[in-house]
Amino acid sequence: MIADRRDLHAHAEPGWCEVYAATKVYDALTTMGWEIRAGAAVIDADARLGLPPQSDFDFFFARAIENGAEADLAKTFRDGFTGLVAVWKGRRSGPVVAFRFDLDANRGAESERADHVPVARRFVSMNHGVHHNCGHDGHTSLGLALARSIAALDGNFAGEIRLIFQPAEEGLRGARAMVTAGVLGGVDYFVGCHIGIQATRTGEVVSGYTTILGSDKLDVHFHGVGAHAAIAPHEGRNALLAACVAAQNLMAIPRHGKGDTRINIGTLVGGNARNTVPAEATMTIELRAEDADSLAYINEAARRVIEGAAIMHGVELTMEVAGGSGPASSDPELDAVVAAVAAQVSQVTHVVSQTPFKGSEDAAEMMRAVQEQGGKAVYFGIGSDLAAGHHNAAFDFDEASLAIGLDILCGVAATLTAGPIA
Repeated sequence: MIADRRDLHAHAEPGWCEVYAATKVYDALTTMGWEIRAGAAVIDADARLGLPPQSDFDFFFARAIENGAEADLAKTFRDGFTGLVAVWKGRRSGPVVAFRFDLDANRGAESERADHVPVARRFVSMNHGVHHNCGHDGHTSLGLALARSIAALDGNFAGEIRLIFQPAEEGLRGARAMVTAGVLGGVDYFVGCHIGIQATRTGEVVSGYTTILGSDKLDVHFHGVGAHAAIAPHEGRNALLAACVAAQNLMAIPRHGKGDTRINIGTLVGGNARNTVPAEATMTIELRAEDADSLAYINEAARRVIEGAAIMHGVELTMEVAGGSGPASSDPELDAVVAAVAAQVSQVTHVVSQTPFKGSEDAAEMMRAVQEQGGKAVYFGIGSDLAAGHHNAAFDFDEASLAIGLDILCGVAATLTAGPIA
């Protein structure tokens, strides 16, 4: 697991570009004997969100091959189809249990300090400006380790185990495309996990997160008319001013009284010269809410504010959905399963259940899909000492947490494939 994690960390790739990671996982699963579907077979092309420019696709495809990915296999995953699903059917009838693991890294430079463990132990990201600063390298290594453990059973369990390796979790861009492609069809139990969220000490376990916030990510573009700022300002249409008005009034939207709602304006960029009325401006925003009604409310209000600002200043407007996932909570029945398994793991020191996640997570889209078809879902936390917080340049987790996570995943798989859960 540690070797896999460090290899993935060194070859960090952003969402929809995880060609090296996907080929590594495919090769390993094939060797183990898993039945695999990959690429366009498990990704709905039209449901993908927040795709990068073609230049990024080309760069990371070439980079993966340069670093050892087999060229013909890599073509399966190129241009935004970096997902795969592995299936192993047991010898006896039983439930379908799905485990999900995310593949992608974040944009952002990694710390170059000598005391940063990946630097000191020489597995720092070789792809400048891309960094595994959220633990997904650990998640993928856990998925591969779980795959080895299940393969060793040679089908001596009841039902079917399905491993989902998902691209583009960051920005909530990848799960919807896999759900739309039908990879959760027939799943009775869904299990996901994360390292270090609300459990920041090695040995702690959150057996089930609740209140995973739904979120919509919007890219907003205002298109105005440029003009000389002194000679003919009246001929211009100020796109930057429209964006500023929208930003101010987005923060003034009343919060919903029945559910927590949040708005963040991440970037606002516009104009190109001091003496020119800005003809273009772009704003990236995110909306979050703890339930579907509150998310729909905040989404409708935000769009109304943005459209009103464009009308006020006589500019054109385009809006793109760059990512999104609905809200979800773990089912108490599966939370209890994880808690019972974790309590039997010797390295586990503390277990808490039904803990608010306080953020958004693309796994929620898969959880909802399973729950809406009558199944149950859980998303749990693997505690770890952290060198710095998630999405920080100095982020690193305690690799000892991987063994704990694997023991829990194996125990949950054994429990869910042994018989029905009351």
